[in-house]
Amino acid sequence: MSEMVCVEIMKLDPRAKIPQYMTSQAAGLDLCAVLDEPLVVAPGERVLVPTGLALALPSGYEGQVRPRSGLAWRDGITLVNAPGTIDADYRGEVKIILINHGQQDVTLCPEERIAQLIIAPVVQAQLQEVTTLDNTERDQRGFGHTGRGGNDESVTK
Repeated sequence: MSEMVCVEIMKLDPRAKIPQYMTSQAAGLDLCAVLDEPLVVAPGERVLVPTGLALALPSGYEGQVRPRSGLAWRDGITLVNAPGTIDADYRGEVKIILINHGQQDVTLCPEERIAQLIIAPVVQAQLQEVTTLDNTERDQRGFGHTGRGGNDESVTK
């Protein structure tokens, strides 16, 4: 079993569900919606869904909010900013920014599992400004250079 870290969690709404790992080796804790009534999300629409929870993550950790694969596959629902980041010093309500990439309206129900929360260690970097960088085999090639012959041509519209 991997290392366990203590994360304090507070219900801001009595209807909030304390996240749970659904299996013994699950990486993510399921986050549930706190809604007064079902919420219809139209194709292309973004919604901010409350969880009714606040966290106190220990220093050196972050919360990563990720989509649920079932919602993504079945309904086209994902996170706009996947993964979302909850910083260790944030104490406000955890809210989930969802988007419907499907072709049909999707109804989210109160208490429905809408996202996953991963608790992960964070390394902060000390940036050092330089005037040149070392050369590598890859160098400046990017955007598909190892795939189907993509190129790095910039496209602006």
